[in-house]
Amino acid sequence: MMAKEILKLVDELGTRLQDAGWMCACAESCTGGLLAAALTTLPGSSHWFDRGFVTYSNAAKVQHLRVSLDTLERFGAVSEETAMEMASGVLTVAGDAHLAISTTGIAGPGGATPGKPVGMVCFGFAQRVEQGIVTRGVTRIFEGDRAEVRDAAVAFALQSALQQMVQG
Repeated sequence: MMAKEILKLVDELGTRLQDAGWMCACAESCTGGLLAAALTTLPGSSHWFDRGFVTYSNAAKVQHLRVSLDTLERFGAVSEETAMEMASGVLTVAGDAHLAISTTGIAGPGGATPGKPVGMVCFGFAQRVEQGIVTRGVTRIFEGDRAEVRDAAVAFALQSALQQMVQG
């Protein structure tokens, strides 16, 4: 997805977040800060973007986002379970955020394992509601080189967050 299209998604998401009075936060592994960079591209993003975490190692996921060691051992870092715990962890540690987005995956060119090919990215989305935190996870496999996989993951994360704002 082209930079212009990502900017359009960020603008739409930012407008929705601001209209709702919500703050957004993110936790990234395979995208390495690209999602936070996209979310802060436009002036005024401080009105709706709270913070971002780059937790590339498992230790960082546990320490900063409270991802369970059991989850990492049972499902691996690249899993919807881990992505959902990353997203809910962001809302737990970032008390002002209402919506959290997380990414964890295999951008390549190496790193594939059986059942987890290069291009596989798991996303977590967490939303603060009256009853607590609701999470959902989704997995996509993107084609292309490392940069293309990471860019596609950022675009998908933004599109999905925007859809969540429309549905939520």
